[in-house]
Amino acid sequence: MANQRGTGFDRHITIFSPEGRLYQVEYAFKAVNQGGITSVGVRGKDCAVVVTQKKVADKLIDSSSVTRMFKLSERSGCVMTGLIADSRAQVKRARQEASAFKYKYGYEMCPDILSRRVGEINQVYTQVAAMRPLGCSMLLTGWDEETDMPALYKVDPSGTVCGFRGTSAGVKSTEANNYLEKKLRKKHDQNVEMTADETIHLAINTLATVLAADFKPSEIEVGLVTRDRMSFNTMTESEIDHHLTQIAERS
Repeated sequence: MANQRGTGFDRHITIFSPEGRLYQVEYAFKAVNQGGITSVGVRGKDCAVVVTQKKVADKLIDSSSVTRMFKLSERSGCVMTGLIADSRAQVKRARQEASAFKYKYGYEMCPDILSRRVGEINQVYTQVAAMRPLGCSMLLTGWDEETDMPALYKVDPSGTVCGFRGTSAGVKSTEANNYLEKKLRKKHDQNVEMTADETIHLAINTLATVLAADFKPSEIEVGLVTRDRMSFNTMTESEIDHHLTQIAERS
């Protein structure tokens, strides 16, 4: 609950506190960290990749049915961090928006427009008393046909939408963002563009570094779009193992 000064102002989503805060929206951001999941997204010259942890809560659960990677359209996909039920609801709405756009206009909805549409819907949830913000954060990636480049966007529970070269969401997002900032600044200073493999390795390395963990192929999920394969797809465990081996050999 809010502190004593803010008591009573977190009862309704449409009421500002004396400091101008909406506590229910802040609680939604805290809900993103529930479950202890961290996700990372990185965009290179010819590739955009999203990586997240894969946690199976019970040994009796079929691990193939547990995922946070979702395909939204032919060339767009996302990784969801936060409450999984809210995540699935947001993914369903995003798929409906992408499908309706393609049916109406006859071509694929680009990641920029799709992410902004999801952000608009999220923002409505922060101002209507009959609704509540969804406790999840979306890292949306895809291939933008208009710019002929990969795209990476982050959509927050408040409706904020931004494009990124590298970003993260979840419990270790601050540490991950700091790590990405150092690595990407170094690349920028050297005027070096990352290849597809380098982009994938940076995303996996970021997650492994901030969590201080050595991953097995079954412990992470990787989704990406590349210039060679513009449709959003997820890596198999054998493909992930191949990249983990390359990372280990280089370190």
